[in-house]
Amino acid sequence: MKSFKLDVEYDFDFDLYGVVSSSKEHTLAWALNKSFRIRLIKQADLCIDYLNKGRLVISNYLHRAEHGNLRLFRNRSVGTSTLAAPFLVPDIKEYDYVIQVTGGLNHLQKELLGTLHAVPLVQYVRPFDPNCLRYKENLLF
Repeated sequence: MKSFKLDVEYDFDFDLYGVVSSSKEHTLAWALNKSFRIRLIKQADLCIDYLNKGRLVISNYLHRAEHGNLRLFRNRSVGTSTLAAPFLVPDIKEYDYVIQVTGGLNHLQKELLGTLHAVPLVQYVRPFDPNCLRYKENLLF
């Protein structure tokens, strides 16, 4: 019998930023709300189940705008995990949080780096190209 392989290519049309911060996620979300004049709202935790390996539970916040979204993810799994690398994006495990900007939030994207550097709770921030990450599929919802 002839077998076929399904080859799917996803469009990673979002901007991605890694954030180093020792603060709790709700405190960081509050500081980002204040700095950007947005409203990040706590969403239900994302649960990613890996077959026979374990579960990854990621805390996330969402700001919905008319033309796009801004998401704040905690990069490390909430609680205990049996995974060897309990990170949403193991490629950038040095970063505590991941910010994902999608859609037409162009005005926010341009000032994002400068404003993030000005937030006292943020120690370091760096943009990433999602197409260069090995585990970029974890960021598709």
